[in-house]
Amino acid sequence: MVAIVREFRRSRPPSKTLAIVADPVFGDGVAGLSVRGDDDLGLRGTCYQTTPSPLPGTATEAEGISALVPTADVLTALEFDATRQLVTSDVLSDYRIVHLATHGCFDEVNPRLSALALSLVDSAGHPLDGYLRLHDIYNLDLPADLVVLSACQTAVGETVRGEGVVGLTRGFFQAGTSRSIASLWSVSDASTAHLMQQFYRNYLEAGMTPSEALRAAQLEMWRGEVDAEWKNPFYWAAFVFQGEWR
Repeated sequence: MVAIVREFRRSRPPSKTLAIVADPVFGDGVAGLSVRGDDDLGLRGTCYQTTPSPLPGTATEAEGISALVPTADVLTALEFDATRQLVTSDVLSDYRIVHLATHGCFDEVNPRLSALALSLVDSAGHPLDGYLRLHDIYNLDLPADLVVLSACQTAVGETVRGEGVVGLTRGFFQAGTSRSIASLWSVSDASTAHLMQQFYRNYLEAGMTPSEALRAAQLEMWRGEVDAEWKNPFYWAAFVFQGEWR
């Protein structure tokens, strides 16, 4: 019966445009909790070993992207609303594009334990299970046209003979997603915020396909039109497109 229900849901295309989950709360300033910073680059990949550092760029990213979509067609879940409970519910299945901006947690020892870090505390300071792990993603019903994983190392995984790379993106494809954009290495919070906003302008306003929109945004950064430091491929080349090319 569950399989039949999931198949029925996937036969109905999402009715709304964009869901953004970003800027989770990891403990800073809540009930006496504190966080440890990453480094000067503000990388989106501190997990497990330390309390994840804040990612102010993800809030800027969410604000810029949400402004491109009519209010009725966008869900923006920030701070205490950016929870694992939200992502694992049926809410996001009604959106054509799902954008997750946070820390990526790649487990080199056991890649199947890799995760995305969502809010680890609620508004009262109570701890939450905020790690969206691979098995959670496999169990989602998410027939999105595009999922963007704006975090560190979200396109890497374990190479399994006969199956290919098993990781976070594979989980989203299994959940029903058609296309994904994810990263091959640790990414900078500030430069990624700009890259993603430009990507969505190309995609939603200029009418480019996701692969075209990503390439155009990366070329803009390579030309140094915003910040000369961001010309370095480290700041823009990590993100890759996967899935249906149409």
